[in-house]
Amino acid sequence: MAFLEDLFGSVFEDGLKGTLLGGLAVGVGALILAPIVLPVLKNVAKPLAKGAIRGGIIACRKGRELAADASEGIEDIVAEVKAELAESHEVDAADSAPGAKST
Repeated sequence: MAFLEDLFGSVFEDGLKGTLLGGLAVGVGALILAPIVLPVLKNVAKPLAKGAIRGGIIACRKGRELAADASEGIEDIVAEVKAELAESHEVDAADSAPGAKST
């Protein structure tokens, strides 16, 4: 014990005894209360966990719906732009055809 007292100083004189007894009391109290507290925690924790999982699944579904809607909107815009480009190329090709009149 002298080595530990040299290593940690005066903690062992007063502080460790109080800490050791306090820790022992907490441990014994936890052992006594565990059969009462654990079922209550289980009954509370399970519905909370299920609710959190349910919320996550719902959020995931909504996210997929939003992503699908956004993708559809982008596809529509891309199709419109392609159609406009095709139309402008047809107009450009008609204007640059030999014999075309320039106005």
